[in-house]
Amino acid sequence: SKKKGLSFEEKRARMMEIFFETKDVFQLKDLEKIAPKEKGITSMSVKEILQSLVDDGMVDTDRIGTSNYFWAFPSKALHARKRKLEELESQFAESSQKKEALQKSIEKSKIGREDTVDRAALLKELAALQQKKEQLKTEIDKYRECDPDVVEEMRQTNQVAKEAANRWTDNIFSIKSWAKRKFGFEESRIDKGFGIPEDLDYID
Repeated sequence: SKKKGLSFEEKRARMMEIFFETKDVFQLKDLEKIAPKEKGITSMSVKEILQSLVDDGMVDTDRIGTSNYFWAFPSKALHARKRKLEELESQFAESSQKKEALQKSIEKSKIGREDTVDRAALLKELAALQQKKEQLKTEIDKYRECDPDVVEEMRQTNQVAKEAANRWTDNIFSIKSWAKRKFGFEESRIDKGFGIPEDLDYID
């Protein structure tokens, strides 16, 4: 069977290994020789991978005379990753707080009250925050292969977010149960009135 090629992120991670393991300075032509032999990165993709790392600030470059030189040291990379992680965690915390405030607003809304426009706006904003959360998770994933400490912190953050989402789901189920007992509403009517998805369930 044909051997599966490396993904873009795998190539980036292996390219960083070259810099971290050697702690040396290279020209592009050097990396085009080393990368295929030692890391399985095709020479044709070296330039693209290297440029993406430079664009992300993970690899430094400078022109000396007529040649461009590239380097990356572990100490700077660790500092950059921690700074990026702090920035992402701050955005994640802000989104979580706003989400929690929206959840409380929904929970306080009275059953049967004719404020469907307001509810729709709240649910729309909540959906936007959930999308933002997914984008932040994707951004954090880019750094997974570079730092095991970041991976562990990501797992803990995701666990907190999952527990929070399940608490919110539990609150919605409780409100639905209360509405059915109090007013005799059918569950489908409650779902339709509040824009609750039929397949709403806890996150495993």
